Amino acid sequence: MNDHHISNAFDRDLEEIQALVMKMGGLVEAAIHGASRALEDGDEDRAAKIKAADKAIDALEEQINVEAARLIALRAPAASDLRTVLTVMKISGNLERCGDYAKNMAKRTSVLVQMPAVDDSAASLRRMAREVELMLKDALDSYVRRDIALAESVRQRDADVDNMYNGLFREFLTHMMEDPRTITACIHMHFIAKNIERMGDHVTSIADQVIYLVTGSMPEDVRPKHDSTPYVAESGID
Repeated sequence: MNDHHISNAFDRDLEEIQALVMKMGGLVEAAIHGASRALEDGDEDRAAKIKAADKAIDALEEQINVEAARLIALRAPAASDLRTVLTVMKISGNLERCGDYAKNMAKRTSVLVQMPAVDDSAASLRRMAREVELMLKDALDSYVRRDIALAESVRQRDADVDNMYNGLFREFLTHMMEDPRTITACIHMHFIAKNIERMGDHVTSIADQVIYLVTGSMPEDVRPKHDSTPYVAESGID
């Protein structure tokens, strides 16, 4: 088997894996959008669909990892090609975590619909989720186009998500202090906001991987985090 044939086989296999990543990215975008809409609309049926759909995201990550490992074993890719395969695996891992956070949002929505609404907090959370959704779209586009400028813009926009989270955290504290009856709902909404903020971090990691893929090194500058809130450990509701 000549080198040209091996190269063509590698490219074909890699394209199939990258198609799976794009499919996974589309499912995660839909999950973020659907979870935030379910929260704002108090739609338990939509929330239930988001929770169920996470299985497909998990299955795609597993398939990508299996196919990537198979590709490495069979094709023994050169350094630059190996970097592409490893990047794909890391991107799928970040997408899987975003899917988990969307599922957690949907789970808390099922609890929050039983409680009185707290002003327009659900709409604010949806706006925050929309920003992350747009960041994810651009991060995936930057991967497809190998566009480091677009990837860098995604990295910088994560500060906006952090600032939105900080503002919501302060709002929730104010509500809880002024009306103790809102405490339970505000705690759930705070954890939703934190889930969205963490999604932003994972999307930013995807952008980091794009820069690594194109340049061969991770971004040198450390992104400043704008999360000024104290750490609160999340209690799961699984």
